[in-house]
Amino acid sequence: MNRLVCLSVWLGGIVTFIDTSRPLVAQDLIPRSVLFGNPERASPRLSPDGKWLAFRAPRDGVMNVYVAPRGNLAAARPVTNDRTTGISQYFWAYTNRHILYLQDNNGDEDFHLYAVDLETGDLRDLTPLEQIRAQVLGISHRHPESLLVGINDRDQHWFHDVYRVHIPTGQRELIYENNQFVGFLADDDYRLRVAITFTPAGGTLLLKAKDDALDWEPLIDVAPEDAMTTSPLGLDKTGDTMFMMDSRQGNTAALRSIHLTSGREETLFVSDLADVSDVMTHPVDNHIQAVAYTYDRQAWHVLDNSIQADLDVLRTAHPGEFQVASRTLDDRLWTVMYYVADGPVRFYEYDRDSKQTSFLFSHRPEMESLSLAEMHPAIIPARDGLQLVSYLSLPPWHDPDRSGRPDRALPMVLLVHGGPWARDEWGFDPLHQLLTNRGYAVLAVNYRGSTGFGKAFINAANGEWAGRMHDDLIDAVEWAIAEGIAQRDKVAIMGGSYGGYATLVGLTFTPDVFACGVDIVGPSNLVTLMENPPPYWMPIMSLMQTRVGDYRTEEGRQFLESRSPLFRVDQIRKPLLIGQGAQDPRVKQAESDQIVAAMQAHGIPVTYLLYPEEGHGFDRPENNISFFAVTEAFLARYLGGRYEELGSAFEGANFSVPAGAESIPGLENK
Repeated sequence: MNRLVCLSVWLGGIVTFIDTSRPLVAQDLIPRSVLFGNPERASPRLSPDGKWLAFRAPRDGVMNVYVAPRGNLAAARPVTNDRTTGISQYFWAYTNRHILYLQDNNGDEDFHLYAVDLETGDLRDLTPLEQIRAQVLGISHRHPESLLVGINDRDQHWFHDVYRVHIPTGQRELIYENNQFVGFLADDDYRLRVAITFTPAGGTLLLKAKDDALDWEPLIDVAPEDAMTTSPLGLDKTGDTMFMMDSRQGNTAALRSIHLTSGREETLFVSDLADVSDVMTHPVDNHIQAVAYTYDRQAWHVLDNSIQADLDVLRTAHPGEFQVASRTLDDRLWTVMYYVADGPVRFYEYDRDSKQTSFLFSHRPEMESLSLAEMHPAIIPARDGLQLVSYLSLPPWHDPDRSGRPDRALPMVLLVHGGPWARDEWGFDPLHQLLTNRGYAVLAVNYRGSTGFGKAFINAANGEWAGRMHDDLIDAVEWAIAEGIAQRDKVAIMGGSYGGYATLVGLTFTPDVFACGVDIVGPSNLVTLMENPPPYWMPIMSLMQTRVGDYRTEEGRQFLESRSPLFRVDQIRKPLLIGQGAQDPRVKQAESDQIVAAMQAHGIPVTYLLYPEEGHGFDRPENNISFFAVTEAFLARYLGGRYEELGSAFEGANFSVPAGAESIPGLENK
């Protein structure tokens, strides 16, 4: 453990490791529950008529939906009573008396659509069918008592039929029996206007409806190299103008409009730095009023001058980046979220008439008094010249002037995002805050394949799992060492999903780089990952074959095996912690089981936590807290940082430890 762990001192049940050769004025440990427990309130949404405000908050320890008269939060009452994983996504029906939400069962991703009547309290499953994954395809103020829903009850492996569902009664009317498309755009009268499908080569094809009989004709053929940066966003109120992200005429995804009847196309906005990342759409007319792009930080560009003054106010009213979360139908009232890196998310109501914001609440008010870490954007050059937009967080006491450079090199955790077709962004991140508070530098890297930086950056990752994608991570580690940020022998790698795979790659392909690794729901064998996709992945398997590798041919299987950590287990020389959800439909439990078994067969220690009621990641706060309690004890042992003792960290959690409990201080006794 070298000189960082030369003395352990018990203070109020918390163990802290002290460097006696250089005393530090470290801040108090932030309890895990503050960072990973339920937020006090979150996700405020105004009803379309502006009379009510809904939000999510704990009810008996589980996140549910509450509703209050606007302007009277004290009168809020719970309107849902979920007792399991909590409600994470909800929205108002245009009836102004129904809350709609999607919910699966313990992370299995078989989502049902539910409606709760605020007047009667009745809860109705609008999709009461077995083994389905419901999709909301359209909701319109012109038809407030119904919405369009996609249901894959005929064949869960392929396509969703389109139903019009009556919200008060749950009655379903089949609109379109679907045997070929993966998605649709509908107008405000619920007429299907555009359909989307994947091509065998890994591209996409957009088609437009020829008539009400729903015959289709090709509209746009998107080549594979543009498929991940070109997609429809929606229709205007006429249903005849489609808005889309479109990289066909350049590298980055521009905002474009296409007139379905005439075929006329127009570029509304493009940035040379980054793809379109967000849009603001008028609540009735449906035209796009503002567009955002995000390179290292988010920037908004106004298209509709009628909201220019509003965005000018919002830009300067409060610190951080903002997002408009809901708007009333008359567009007089908005709810707005403000994000900062070193504090909680704060929510406001905005009155367009007075141009004033009024504070609603912050999602974790107990953080308001804490000194949290800033997140510093950094552009790191890869060895072949690609620019990697990254984010560095440091313990505040090691970066008192917030310059983004510590007073000395620190143990570091390299956090690898999942996807891989996703990205890290600036803002509050509880894992950054936990790790910096425990004494580590934290570096998050948008390696090639990350989204938001143009099609060339995404396509540079084709066939590069465990190849150049991993080189990017190694280049970022070398940068951090050269910049005096990280200690060469004290770097951990950690991530979920693809980030979990990258962790396994780090310990098998580059076994001398990392001191330890934490893998959360990461695949260990790309062949078995591709052979056992969830049913709803079947339409996109051509894309997976193009981007990752073709498991259907012998040559392709050999390539995928060559990029799979399972077949290099004998190279592991550093400690590994694995977390897995037993209900995970994407990266199935077998992916973790098989690498644990292989390590045990080679006599290599591994610690394995298995959560029977979780899926692709840990949704329940109790399970999250338990896993990160083990994680910080694990990192403290091998990197020399601080940690909060296990204490009551396992209360309410449900997991087993099939392997390696003895490797974590205090875990065997628990």
